[in-house]
Amino acid sequence: MNAKLVKWFGYFGIIAPIFGFAMVFWAISTAPWFSWTGNALSDLGVEGLTAIIFNDGLGMTACLLALFSVGVYEMTKMDIYGKASFALLFAASVFLILIGIFPETAGRIHFYFSVAFFVTLPLAVWAFAAHAWRRGMRNMAYLSIASGVIATLIWMPSWDGVAIPEAVSALSMGIWAEVLGYWMIRRDPEEVEAVYQPTVIV
Repeated sequence: MNAKLVKWFGYFGIIAPIFGFAMVFWAISTAPWFSWTGNALSDLGVEGLTAIIFNDGLGMTACLLALFSVGVYEMTKMDIYGKASFALLFAASVFLILIGIFPETAGRIHFYFSVAFFVTLPLAVWAFAAHAWRRGMRNMAYLSIASGVIATLIWMPSWDGVAIPEAVSALSMGIWAEVLGYWMIRRDPEEVEAVYQPTVIV
């Protein structure tokens, strides 16, 4: 594992959620009709300047997320759960791009990509939780489990519009990425190397 590479890619874990939410709120600021209780966030991607901001924001956020997943892979590639976390995280970034490429006006395919995104993200975090637990990173494992649970349970109630569960799910995943990215950046390379000695190879 290249600890310095892990550190640099950790920055994308911090940048991606901040940038993503900034673009969403920018899009909302141009849409006076938008209602948190009556709309889906994807309603912002239908037409006009709002759609340009929203859909382009999704694409750029997805690229940042994909870059972060590369750092996750570099850090966890010796472990099957780490590999699974990377694969799911990268897949989620692809689905996020496709949500922007195929907005609601594209038909049913938009729904499928949206569901795929909000399913793969918690799975990616839970896979990382298993990896972190095996590596003795208990606090990161607990955070990963909690983030995935929040991102899942928020969908249990019945919602008139899904903007709130979408935002809460994304926020819980964003907090996980922020914390993990910070860990990747702030840890001394030698300390990271010590945690990730290839003692678990599956």
